[in-house]
Amino acid sequence: MSITGKIEVQDKDILGALGAFFKRVLETDDINAILVPQHLSMKNMVMPTLVTDPEQLNGVDPLAPAFPMNAAKIVSRLTRKQMGSKIAVVLRPCEIRAFVELVKLKQGQMDEVMLIGMDCLGAFQNKDYLQYVDRHGDKSTERFYQDVLDGKQADIEGATLASACMSCENPVPTNADILIGLFGVEIADYLLVQSQSKRGTNLLNQMHMTEIPEPASRQDAITAIVAQRIACRDEMFVRTRAATDSLEKMTAYLANCVNCYNCRVACPVCYCKECVFVTDVFNHDPSQYLRWANRKGVIKMPTDTLFFHLTRLAHMSTACVGCGQCSNACPNGIPVMELFRTISQSTQRAFEYEAGKSIQQEPPLSVFYEDEFPEVVGINS
Repeated sequence: MSITGKIEVQDKDILGALGAFFKRVLETDDINAILVPQHLSMKNMVMPTLVTDPEQLNGVDPLAPAFPMNAAKIVSRLTRKQMGSKIAVVLRPCEIRAFVELVKLKQGQMDEVMLIGMDCLGAFQNKDYLQYVDRHGDKSTERFYQDVLDGKQADIEGATLASACMSCENPVPTNADILIGLFGVEIADYLLVQSQSKRGTNLLNQMHMTEIPEPASRQDAITAIVAQRIACRDEMFVRTRAATDSLEKMTAYLANCVNCYNCRVACPVCYCKECVFVTDVFNHDPSQYLRWANRKGVIKMPTDTLFFHLTRLAHMSTACVGCGQCSNACPNGIPVMELFRTISQSTQRAFEYEAGKSIQQEPPLSVFYEDEFPEVVGINS
C-alpha cells in the first residue's frame, strides 16, 4: 500500500528539511549509504557524493540548478556487482530513466538500490550555473526554485534553463521507490513524500512519516508544466528537423565538431567499454587524407565527424532519455541534444517504446515480434 506523507519545513528552510530527511533515511536499518547531490567544499559546483556518515550531510542541495553529469553512470558503477549493502540514491527523473535503461542493458542492478526521485525544476548549463552562484551565493538555490515555481521558466535573470530541461515532458519521476514532490505543494510549509513501491513503503513506515492526502492542486500544477514543456519540445523538433533534413544541412549543423567525443563520454546510456572511433579503424594512414583531399579538392579536418554522430544516433536513439548532457559537454556549443531527441522521438515512436519508462519492457532490437514492421520484414498476418 502506498504512503503519502509530508516532510516538515521549518523557517522556510527547504534544503535543511531535505537534509534532515536524508539523514533519517541513512539512519534506518535498511540503508548503509546515500548518493546525494552536495556542494563541494572546494568549489561552488554541486556534485554527487556518496555518504555513509549522517553528520556529513551538510551541503545537501538536490534543488540546485546544477547538472554537471547524469548520475545514472555513477549508480551503474556502484551496482554492476553485488555490494552486500543497500544504498539510497537521490536522482532527477531523467537520471532514473537512464538507470532503468542501463539495468536493461545489463550495466547495473536494482536489488541493492533505493531510488529517491524528486520533481525536477530543471538546470542551467554548467557555465551559466557558476555565474548564477557567483551572483547570489548561498541564496542561489532558494532564488532559483522560488522563481521556477512562480512560473519564471525560460529566463531567470539572464540565465536560461538548458534546452533539455525546457523541453522535458517528464518532470515527475517514475520508477522511483520514493518520490519527493514540489509541484502544487506549499513548499514553505512542507514537501510531499510518496512511496511508489513496496520497498519505498517499508522504508517510510520505518521513518514514521506523518501521512496526509495528496494536495488537490498537485495534478493541475503538473499538467500545466508538462503542457508548457511539450509545446517547447515540439517547437524544438520542428526547428531541428528543418536544420538537419539533408546531408548538406546535417554537415553544416555539425561543422564545428572537433571529435573530442565529450558527448559520448557524458551520455549516461552510451556504455561500450571501447568505442570503435578511438581504435585503429579510424586511425587513417596519412596518405588517405591526401587521397580524400585530392578527390574533392578540400576536406574538413578532423574527418569522420558526421560518421561519428550518425553512428551514435543509430546505436543510441532507442535509449536516449533527453537529459542533455551531450550538449552540456560540447566545447563548441553544438546542439547535440536537440538532434538526438528529435531522432529519438521518431525512433522510439516507431518501436512503441519510451526509454526508461518501464523496467519490464525489453529494449528495441533485443527481441523480435512477428507483428512488428510487417511492411519491412515481409510477413503477412
